Amino acid sequence: MLDEDQPKGRGTKRKDGKPRPRTRIQKEKQDLILEAALDVFSLHGFRGATIDQIAEAAGMSKPNLLYYFPRKQEIYKRLIAEMLDIWLAPLKEMDSDGDPIPEIRSYIRRKLEMSRDFPRQSRLFANEMLQGAPRIVDMLEGDLKALVDEKAKVITGWMNQGTLNRADPYHLIFSIWATTQHYADFDVQVRAVLGADRGGDGRFEDAAHFLEQLFMYGLVPKRG
Repeated sequence: MLDEDQPKGRGTKRKDGKPRPRTRIQKEKQDLILEAALDVFSLHGFRGATIDQIAEAAGMSKPNLLYYFPRKQEIYKRLIAEMLDIWLAPLKEMDSDGDPIPEIRSYIRRKLEMSRDFPRQSRLFANEMLQGAPRIVDMLEGDLKALVDEKAKVITGWMNQGTLNRADPYHLIFSIWATTQHYADFDVQVRAVLGADRGGDGRFEDAAHFLEQLFMYGLVPKRG
């Protein structure tokens, strides 16, 4: 039985071929499904997750869920696309006209904030990578590569100006990804090893101070 808030007719396009705008109720239902699916996918991965699990987590019937998302793949790709927008935002904010040291320091902090605020999205992305990224390789080779290429040129420009030590800009970005995302993907391990005294919210600030010191020590040219 379909939700009483669903519009009559299943067509998603108008007669002119353009997609129909979503109503407020439709958007709320889709957001509810996506939030539930994020929990399920981040826990079980794409292969282990089922439509039944997502429907149960969303508190709706399976037929009702399938009205909004006919296939599991559609839910997953929507989540991945939204996650990539969030994930790439800190790198997009790196300003070529800014001072390189504050810019890189800010990037490290923004990535740590993402690990703190979006751990499920980070685990979802990690699961996809471990499977060989079969469903999002086009996104990686497209938008992600283009953005990293752009920022690598920015970092190389700073190095050419002498404001940063020479280093491979791509591997610098990879290293920042690896160290900051560790605090999302391995959060249980981090809290367990730090213990009750240091495993609270302050662990992110402690991590920020350490990573800033780690990267800045290698990047800041020695004066004198």
